[in-house]
Amino acid sequence: MSVIETLSSSRNQVILSLNPKAGRRSSHERADRLASVLRQGGMEVEILTDLAVVAQRANELHRAGKLRALIGVGGDGTAAELTNRTEPGVPIALLPSGTANLLAKHLRYSFKPEKFAKMILAGHVMPMDVAQANGRIFLAMIGCGFDAEVVSQVHAARMSNPKGAHINYLSYMKPIFRSIFSYRFPRVRVEFLDESGNPTGEMYDRPWAFICNIPNYGWGIPLAPGARGNDGELNVCLWRGGSLWSGCLLSMLAQLGGIHRFWWRCKMTRGRNFRLSLAPNQPENTVMPYQLDGDPGSSLPVEVRILENRLTIFVR
Repeated sequence: MSVIETLSSSRNQVILSLNPKAGRRSSHERADRLASVLRQGGMEVEILTDLAVVAQRANELHRAGKLRALIGVGGDGTAAELTNRTEPGVPIALLPSGTANLLAKHLRYSFKPEKFAKMILAGHVMPMDVAQANGRIFLAMIGCGFDAEVVSQVHAARMSNPKGAHINYLSYMKPIFRSIFSYRFPRVRVEFLDESGNPTGEMYDRPWAFICNIPNYGWGIPLAPGARGNDGELNVCLWRGGSLWSGCLLSMLAQLGGIHRFWWRCKMTRGRNFRLSLAPNQPENTVMPYQLDGDPGSSLPVEVRILENRLTIFVR
């Protein structure tokens, strides 16, 4: 288990990284309210929107022993982006302003800037595991198959909007209905690897594959109830059935207290390192996408590796 530490009072500088495209409503007002409360508590606060500037400034302040917190105002993708761009040890928190906010909910962060500020002022942090997919850090989970196809379509629609449209759960409906008639549910091969990257011999072919660092997915489905985020392992959920009906059954059973774990279609296991690729005998030119923390990744193959204690995260 991770040990909770308290940051020194000399660390009194805070960076707010504002993602104006995240969430269902503008994040500017909430960022301003948070900054105001933190300043009243003795913090020096900068609000920045350019990620390159955010990362450079956060790393500089961290090395100088002055950084209290790098706070992302956004969703799970924002938290992952900040982790990818900053050095190990940079203390990170996330003021929830995205769609799913899986990490923030897992850590029981308040959505109210005033309560959130109290956590930052208290300064309690702990190390947390993350994982890499072909070198790209993710925090919550990687999913392959139908859900990744939908995520890719949602992202493409969002980026095609010149104003950078906000998304919510309804944004997924049209891509879901479109994918119902076009997606063919190819199988992904999940190979377990040792620390040197060699196959251990454990291997599964399934049309639904999720590797999770924290328990919940989507709107809060407990897909991997045993996932902890600080136990040195990733939890794997594999599901049989190449159809949307099978995926709906998985969602329904998982929502009912995670009872999908006891169904014959489900394989739950754990590991540290994996290789995900298309299973043999798939139709020619088959491409299977994967998604990371609800954002599009790329397409298979991909190698997934755990990075223990890579993230320093605020806790209540």
